[in-house]
Amino acid sequence: MPALQRPAALVTLVSGACAKAAGCWVRSSSGTPSRPAIAAKHPYQVDLKAGKRYAWCACGHSKKQPFCDGSHKTATPDLSPLRFQLEEAKSAWLCGCKHTKSPPYCDGTHKEEFIQKAELPGQS
Repeated sequence: MPALQRPAALVTLVSGACAKAAGCWVRSSSGTPSRPAIAAKHPYQVDLKAGKRYAWCACGHSKKQPFCDGSHKTATPDLSPLRFQLEEAKSAWLCGCKHTKSPPYCDGTHKEEFIQKAELPGQS
């Protein structure tokens, strides 16, 4: 896999970004942290346009990975997508495992054993 690329002009986070972006998990009404589903065991290479608003799926349930399709509203209502906008166009690797420490970008966490051995949604 090619080296991970981070946009030089990072991102502007738009209001409503998920709490995971700040390095924490949102707590559900039961008091237990909501954890995202592992959507993929690999990152997604995407070409991002300058000025366009994106919503990176943070819950792992979207059918339009790595972007949000609104599935979190029923699957994990206390997790929201990470909304961001780039200042300049870039190609980037966006996290597919949803456990990155630098959302929405892949940090290699998908290579860890707990991700590689995990069952993906829809697998049985």
